[in-house]
Amino acid sequence: MLKLPASVRVDAAPALWAGLQSSLRAEAAQIVNGAGAELNVDAGELQQFDSVVLTLLLSAARLCKELGVQLRVLNVPAKLQELARVYGVAELLWPESPEAGQGT
Repeated sequence: MLKLPASVRVDAAPALWAGLQSSLRAEAAQIVNGAGAELNVDAGELQQFDSVVLTLLLSAARLCKELGVQLRVLNVPAKLQELARVYGVAELLWPESPEAGQGT
């Protein structure tokens, strides 16, 4: 399972995306080879962030779809859920239900 860092800010986004993209590709290949369909990302450590985290998550979801897996973000902080709702992208990140990001 991949994990988001404790801090995701706009100044670190390009480097974070480069690393995340590489990790997503590697993880997706293992999942597909194992006949899986879901790639989990743990957001439980995320404490400091701005709206760029939504861009990263949406980009990750898009990449996962291209790679044949579905992104599932687990342990989503309430503040991030609210930010996604305010920006109107919560349904894109958590299509199952508002509580979907609460996973274990």
